Amino acid sequence: MKFNKQQRLKKIAQIINSEYVGVDDFPVFGMNEIHVVEKGDIVFVDHPKYYDKALQSAATVILINKRVACPQGKALLISDDPFRDFNKLTKYFNSFIAAKDSISDTAQIGENTTIQPNAFIGNNVKIGKNCLIHSNVSIYDDTIIGDNVTIHSGTVLGADAFYYKNRTEGFDKLISGGKVVLEDNVDIGSNCTIDRGVTGETTIGKGTKIDNLVQIGHDTIIGKKCLIASQVGIAGCVIIEDEVTLWGQVGVRSDVKIGKKAVILGQTGVTKSVEGGKIYSGNPIQEAREQLKGLATLKRLAKK
Repeated sequence: MKFNKQQRLKKIAQIINSEYVGVDDFPVFGMNEIHVVEKGDIVFVDHPKYYDKALQSAATVILINKRVACPQGKALLISDDPFRDFNKLTKYFNSFIAAKDSISDTAQIGENTTIQPNAFIGNNVKIGKNCLIHSNVSIYDDTIIGDNVTIHSGTVLGADAFYYKNRTEGFDKLISGGKVVLEDNVDIGSNCTIDRGVTGETTIGKGTKIDNLVQIGHDTIIGKKCLIASQVGIAGCVIIEDEVTLWGQVGVRSDVKIGKKAVILGQTGVTKSVEGGKIYSGNPIQEAREQLKGLATLKRLAKK
């Protein structure tokens, strides 16, 4: 998530009331999670297991709960609760603004696009040309939609990421400040949910077609010309390359990658990253031919 204008380290520290290591006017351009962080961004870390990863990442400002040596060319924000303070920054730079109308006056809608009655179009949404948005679709703030996109009734684009910290008093939500991006020629079926990125973008590539009742988690990237059948569930931070097919009721865990032109057969549990150009099935996932060989062997043993 990039700020509207460059910020200074001192100003950021004042917002969250933290100490800092670095010069007052050290430049800060945005804030992001570790997997999408770029130079000029703030990243937060609150567990020793990930200190080195955060300090050595592309981030140039590290929001951290321990005093450590500051890497050259970077700055530190010292906080007793980085998770809480990351949320403070999200609220400050991307605060929620309640809608006043069913179609926001800040939305940009391209020519020949049809918005059916009872659809909701949030603040700063951009919709391209020749799209069809059916009734009871909800498109939350900051969503970007390309040309020739169809979205069917009951679908929600841009709901919050399912991302919580377990505290003694209950679960504390990491506030979502990212967005959803649908590229050109995407079709989305009825009752689908595509969550916004925490700080980055959940992206559906050009020409991808998604059936009814599909869930796609935060910050997932789906490539071009993919086919995703009904009742598929995809967790957050997944990468699905171009021309992948996921058949019905496939479940994909977080932080995995599915290679180009892979085919995942129905009810498969994608528990690890897999290469492209192959057919997979089973839970845990394996090449379909290997699973069939195993089943054939079991049948032979049963006859003995």
